[in-house]
Amino acid sequence: MKVSLFITCLGDSFYPRAGIAAVKVLRRLGCEVDFPAAQTCCGQPMHNNGYAGEARALAARMIEVFAASEHVVTPSGSCAAMVRKVYPELFEHDARMKAAAESLAARTFEFSEFLVKVLKVDLRALGVRWEGRATYHYSCHLRELGMTDEAEGLLGRIEGLEYVRLASPEECCGFGGTFATHYEVISGAMVRDKVADIRATGAPTVVCSESGCGMNIEGACRRQGCHLEFKSLAEIIAEGLGLLDRAGGAAERHA
Repeated sequence: MKVSLFITCLGDSFYPRAGIAAVKVLRRLGCEVDFPAAQTCCGQPMHNNGYAGEARALAARMIEVFAASEHVVTPSGSCAAMVRKVYPELFEHDARMKAAAESLAARTFEFSEFLVKVLKVDLRALGVRWEGRATYHYSCHLRELGMTDEAEGLLGRIEGLEYVRLASPEECCGFGGTFATHYEVISGAMVRDKVADIRATGAPTVVCSESGCGMNIEGACRRQGCHLEFKSLAEIIAEGLGLLDRAGGAAERHA
């Protein structure tokens, strides 16, 4: 099975280890993975701010870049939702481009969704083992993809991992792209609630596969003196398979 990695802007800039982990895990699962270097922003920031023309131009570029990809996998639910839900709408009045957008949408998956719904992996059978206690942040855009407990199900099948569910897992962290800048008081209150929920679990590790949410929550944790480790699900699995060193050294991050 051939897979193209869509790393996303924030992932490429701030969480490259998550992308490296995703590639290593997919290859261990038998996938042939490539990385189309011409990929850029999916256009979500432009779309969210009302710049439809600019968003459409970036969408057209992404459709061209991934035109030959059998499957497109991304560690970001929000960017996956942009491709799946918004791209066809952007080309509502262009039959040719709408068909191309719908084709890409049908081939695009969030990482945990791909593992569960396409590859149908059994992490226990694979021998994934990761010792420690962890909780999980469920990002809002996963609902837009129709996802519910895929990541939690995967975490529950990792030997040695003690999973502690948040009291309010579906509560937004307050990031929401430009929402955090336009409504900073509301956003700040929301992320403080999220930090309190995480702190109450007693888990030293937070599994978060959405770069924007991770940056927002991790920053709020630091400001509140709550020192936690943030990892993507791909990193947890890669470490549990021995594909990445758990310390996550600089050499790995740039491999």
